[in-house]
Amino acid sequence: MPEENIFLFVPNLIGECCPRLRAKREGERPRIVSLIIPVSLPTHDPSHGPSQGYARILFAIISFYFMPCCPLTASSFYLLSGLLDAFDGYAARALNQGTRFGAMLDMLTDRCSTMCLLVNLALLYPRATLLFQLSMSLDVASHWLHLHSSVVRGSESHKMIDLSGNPVLRIYYTSRPALFTLCAGNELFYCLLYLFNFSEGPLVGSVGLFRMGLWITAPIALLKSLISVIHLVTAARNMAALDAADRSRKK
Repeated sequence: MPEENIFLFVPNLIGECCPRLRAKREGERPRIVSLIIPVSLPTHDPSHGPSQGYARILFAIISFYFMPCCPLTASSFYLLSGLLDAFDGYAARALNQGTRFGAMLDMLTDRCSTMCLLVNLALLYPRATLLFQLSMSLDVASHWLHLHSSVVRGSESHKMIDLSGNPVLRIYYTSRPALFTLCAGNELFYCLLYLFNFSEGPLVGSVGLFRMGLWITAPIALLKSLISVIHLVTAARNMAALDAADRSRKK
């Protein structure tokens, strides 16, 4: 039987996304499984994969290329990259192609995309540079430490959490609507902030569309940052508990 090429799995070619909790069987530990968008790929055929490429990464790079000069083009590609992460769903289960590499690729794409957008925002809004730097640092640090603590604990995925633990994280990772709203609202806030630098957008009554969108998504972005803080604190406490357990065994 030929060896499978993990790098050409459909989820890795298109981009994995938000987790979905697999139905808990009797006596089975809850598991988080990754889902993907089946973009014109009903079956796993390696001959179809390369034509799609690592779509999310490609769209993100195109977006960053156009950000200095073409806000509508840049934001369109950025949101398209995000949509590939959000509206996946059912092909991964059908193809049974959830992998550790795919989960890591998904995590890195998310973090790098958001970070690059925040770099552009820091250039456009120099007075708010410190806030964008803090946001980048919090985003990267919280996800990295959460991922690392999960790996050290032996979890199958960085999205595997103790459901009896923090109630906020429990809702965040087991409620698909909540997860989608927070992730999409956070990205949309930063994207609208980028667009707002160039224009207020079409008028909705007497208010520009981009300004209105910022009012709506700002609380979501703040809540997402709060969850990142909870991520960071929870992961740090998990690591400290592991260290304490190791030290106890050595005594």
